[in-house]
Amino acid sequence: MKTIALTGSIGMGKSTVAAMFADLGAPVWDADAAVHRLYAPGGAGVAPVLARFPEAAAADAPPSVDREKLSACVLNDPAALKDLEVIVHPLVALDRATVSDAAEQDGAPACVFDIPLLFEGGLETFFDVVVVVSAPADVQRARVLARPGMTAEKFEAIKARQTPDADKRARADHVVDTGAPLDETRRQVAEIWAAVTR
Repeated sequence: MKTIALTGSIGMGKSTVAAMFADLGAPVWDADAAVHRLYAPGGAGVAPVLARFPEAAAADAPPSVDREKLSACVLNDPAALKDLEVIVHPLVALDRATVSDAAEQDGAPACVFDIPLLFEGGLETFFDVVVVVSAPADVQRARVLARPGMTAEKFEAIKARQTPDADKRARADHVVDTGAPLDETRRQVAEIWAAVTR
C-alpha cells in the first residue's frame, strides 16, 4: 500500500482536496481530527495533557481538554510547547498507524494522511508520495481572513510558523492548485490518485 502525505499552508484548501481523495475511495487520516479525538472525553490524551496543564481542563464532565485554554498555555512558552509535543506526538503517531494498518488490511491501494505541519515536523520521509496543496497568496489571504475570529495579525503569526509555500511546492512530488475552479482541482486530484495507484 502506498502512503500519501497531504499538506499545505493555512487557507490553501487542504480539507477540500482531502475530501476529493475520499470521494475517489481513498482512506483519509486527518491529523487535526486525531488530536480532537485525543482531547475528547475518554481520549488517550486527556489524562497526560491535564496532568501537565491542569488549567486546560474543559468545564464539562467527563474530563476533556479545552483546545483554546491549552493553546493559551503554550502560546509564548517554547518549553511548555515542547512538553505538549512530547505527550501528544507519540499518541498521534499511534492513531495514524492504527488507520494505516486498517487500510492495508482492507486492501486499499493507497492511504492519504492529511498532515498540516508535515515539513515543520520533519515527517515527509515517512511517506511514499508528498502532495502539496497551494493557491495564489491573495486567494489564501482572502480565505483565511473570512474565517470567524481571524485577524490579519493572527494570520501573519500562523504563516510565520509554517514552511513557506514556495519551499513546500519545491519539495512536493505533486502540487494541487486550488486557485482554479473546483472541477479543475478535482481533475488534478484524480490524476494524482490514478498515478499513485496504477
